[in-house]
Amino acid sequence: MPTSDIRLSVQLDENRVPERIHWEAEDGGHRRTSKAVLLSLWDEQEQNTLRIDLWTKEMTVEEMKAFFHQNILTLADTFERATGEGRMAAQMRDFAAYFAEHMLPELKQPPTS
Repeated sequence: MPTSDIRLSVQLDENRVPERIHWEAEDGGHRRTSKAVLLSLWDEQEQNTLRIDLWTKEMTVEEMKAFFHQNILTLADTFERATGEGRMAAQMRDFAAYFAEHMLPELKQPPTS
């Protein structure tokens, strides 16, 4: 049976705080550095979600807000594709808009000409 590997490598400082996060996916040929990763895994036996949440010291609060906003939108898209629940996905997108309004005020400003 074919497999595909995705690798994460986390460089830590002397206090075990992430300094750099590297990831690569062999199928896509991607090899990148990232400031944050949120990884969720479904534990079938426990019927619970396992998580790994990491971010580097260089990740700014503004970047983290944008990262969460984009994750909420992505979750809505994935939820809709996986379940067909378009109405609930729309509610999630509405929350993402609310989140952006309160956490990302720069998104509310009209573009400059």
